Amino acid sequence: MATTPAPPLAPPKPTWDPRRPQNPLPWLRPTIRIRLTLLYGGMFLIAGILLLSIIYLLAAQAVNTGNAPLFKIVGGTDISVTSEKCPAVAGSTNVRLADFNAAISDCIDAQRQVALDTLLSRSLLALLGLAVIAFAFGYAMAGRVLAPLGRITRTARAVAGSDLSRRIELDGPDDELKELADTFDEMLERLQRAFTAQQRFVGNASHELRTPLAINRTLLEVHLSDPNAPTELQQLGKTLLATNERSEQLVEGLLLLARSDNQIVERKPVDLAEVASQAIDQVRSEADAKKVEIRGERAPAVVQGNGVLLERIALNLVQNAVRYNVQGAGGWVEVTTELQHGQALLVVTNTGPVVPAYEIDNLFEPFRRLRTERTGSDKGVGLGLSIVRSVARAHGGHIAARPREGGGLVMRVTLPV
Repeated sequence: MATTPAPPLAPPKPTWDPRRPQNPLPWLRPTIRIRLTLLYGGMFLIAGILLLSIIYLLAAQAVNTGNAPLFKIVGGTDISVTSEKCPAVAGSTNVRLADFNAAISDCIDAQRQVALDTLLSRSLLALLGLAVIAFAFGYAMAGRVLAPLGRITRTARAVAGSDLSRRIELDGPDDELKELADTFDEMLERLQRAFTAQQRFVGNASHELRTPLAINRTLLEVHLSDPNAPTELQQLGKTLLATNERSEQLVEGLLLLARSDNQIVERKPVDLAEVASQAIDQVRSEADAKKVEIRGERAPAVVQGNGVLLERIALNLVQNAVRYNVQGAGGWVEVTTELQHGQALLVVTNTGPVVPAYEIDNLFEPFRRLRTERTGSDKGVGLGLSIVRSVARAHGGHIAARPREGGGLVMRVTLPV
């Protein structure tokens, strides 16, 4: 009798908890709110104690000033009155009692007013001094409290430059800022793994896709080199070779587009004028065949970037400007480079068909052309402007296009110096 196989055992539960351990007393956690409350409450208490102490000392001094004797009676049988603070009774000998009392009352009021004025002026000076000290101390303490945010910001800027290996690694109390920094570090770790996997995939795809296409091209070229091959076979071979070449261009464009989506880590000085001249040299024969004149002044404009990718920008723009130009003589392409407002500019202007303004954005989408949705033209694979935009963004710049009056386009690439 056959026995029933036992059901598979469930996988063991993990012995560790991936979540952050919970504090048994969360209200004792040194959060930012509690720390700021203690900080500003303590500062207010200290400032109040200092202000009360100063007012107490000033008031004591004012009371002593107000209680100072106003006059002094001197003499024996002939009594005379002397006073430094009450000139009205100074030297009085035979003065009526009512006048004497009135003078004394006026002097007391005047001395009390002097004491109050002195107290007010010194209190204002003390308050001003305390305000300056409080603002300076508050500025210093706020900078100390917000220092972790500055560290997080600097790390985020470094990451924006494609340095995914940077980490905040914030130490200190387990408050909201440390939790934010730890979360940011975890996010950077996942992003780095994702970008590493993407680069590995691009490298593998590059090898796996290029190899069969190269083999096909070699086989087709060998068969086409046979002089005894039938005409129909030669025609078919040329068609297949053109199709294979188109596939190779598509693969190269896709791989370049995937690589250029990231920021450029290793940058070197590159002159856009030299890059544009090299691109023009590569397109010169095609422009001469189409009777398209290439002109323009190229002033030095040095930027920090990848020379190969920047040359791809110029090459794609000049190629498109030559290929999508007017038929026959009279067409021209103007390529200029210059420095303007601290930025490097590469401007490619060409004659050609009239381009509606609402179709400009579609030109930068992959596999999109003017009035066509998919590839089907011998002018390219539909990735040129997409690669240009991607490379420009990777260098921290951008590209803008606008229709030229009379037909054609004006492509304007702006890159930081």
